[in-house]
Amino acid sequence: MANIKSAKKRIAVNEKKYQRNKSLKSSTKTAIKKFMAAVAAGDRATIVATHKAAVSTIDKVTSKGVFHKNTASRKKSQLAKLANK
Repeated sequence: MANIKSAKKRIAVNEKKYQRNKSLKSSTKTAIKKFMAAVAAGDRATIVATHKAAVSTIDKVTSKGVFHKNTASRKKSQLAKLANK
């Protein structure tokens, strides 16, 4: 355990960031899973709605610095490819 005040603060800040990032990643994965389920079901209206929600979630997470911009771009491209099939 850290003894120095600044080190203690860094530990607390890092834990808070870790929890926030974990939550955001989880919500992104959930949105992607919902989209995949819609694709498997084959319902066009649901596919469009869940694709829009998943892309929006990916953009939000990227703007907060959780995903790198290229990672986000790759994920969105993969989803769009599935949506257009």
